[in-house]
Amino acid sequence: MPAPLLWLGAACIGLYASSKVSDSYKQSKSVVAQLPGDSNKRVSPKNGAVVCCGIYGVLDHTGIWVDGNIYELSGAGLIRCISPQRFLQNRSGDTIYLACDQSYLPLANEQIAERCINSLYQVREYDLLDNNCHKFVMEMLLGREVAITSFSELNQALSNLYLSTISWHQLKM
Repeated sequence: MPAPLLWLGAACIGLYASSKVSDSYKQSKSVVAQLPGDSNKRVSPKNGAVVCCGIYGVLDHTGIWVDGNIYELSGAGLIRCISPQRFLQNRSGDTIYLACDQSYLPLANEQIAERCINSLYQVREYDLLDNNCHKFVMEMLLGREVAITSFSELNQALSNLYLSTISWHQLKM
């Protein structure tokens, strides 16, 4: 008899998490013109650009594009450089999205790419809420530590940094 209760509890937790993610996306709509998956436009990447992919339709994983690869903070806390294919591996989607302005120009610069290269193979204590991929991305953009925990906070910070509404478009490879 306990098994049905466990399934019911898991379902309730899933619904709660889904509603929180939905609320987060609604909030980010004020700074994001197009969320990942809203646009079929393909954009060529630039070094230092912010990229993301979906994780099982619930979360987003972010990184930085550098020389045809993506720098990310892995779940083990390692800052690593991986291929776009590896970035998507074991995740729900098959598409990488690129943060752009309203003119389809990637939000990027070479200084960000240099910070990523200089941080390669550093190890941090990874935490899903307090020290995750979104925080890593923002630190690479700003060159200093910041308090970012969610994808919607990252979008807000990107909008403030680039003084632009953010549009997520498919990466052209």
